[in-house]
Amino acid sequence: MDQDPQLQLDPRHLSLLWASPDRAADVARMHAELFTPPWDQPSILKMLEHPAAAALIAVAGSKREPAGFIMAQLADDEAEILSVGVALKWQRLGLGARLIEGLVRAARRAEARRLFLEVSTDNSAALRLYEKLDFRRVGIRPKYYKVPGKDAVDALILALEF
Repeated sequence: MDQDPQLQLDPRHLSLLWASPDRAADVARMHAELFTPPWDQPSILKMLEHPAAAALIAVAGSKREPAGFIMAQLADDEAEILSVGVALKWQRLGLGARLIEGLVRAARRAEARRLFLEVSTDNSAALRLYEKLDFRRVGIRPKYYKVPGKDAVDALILALEF
């Protein structure tokens, strides 16, 4: 899908909101657009209802449409991003960075000291973003991502220290 050249991330029309359970359908739709295999709505709902969940949804544009999400879990002094995505229409406008920065603020308020995530070694756009945001490689999970009909791909474990 080509991005609309007129589309811009206007701060007046962008909000990062807590992704409450009533947003599970929006997150599931975006997840299905971006990931194989996608997480289904009941799985996302269960995650959003979990007491350790920290999740944001971005709404953007004059129509306030769902544009991105980030889901994480907090435990003790650590947080882990479970999934983050930006709807195709809204990619490459800085929304992914804003979602991560919003989650970092929430994790800091919850007294986390480190934020972890896993990313496929073949996801160059995400790797560039995480490097820009000062995440550092702390491990690897060989052949972690399995997609039907393709070779398994390693996952890098990255961490951001606060």
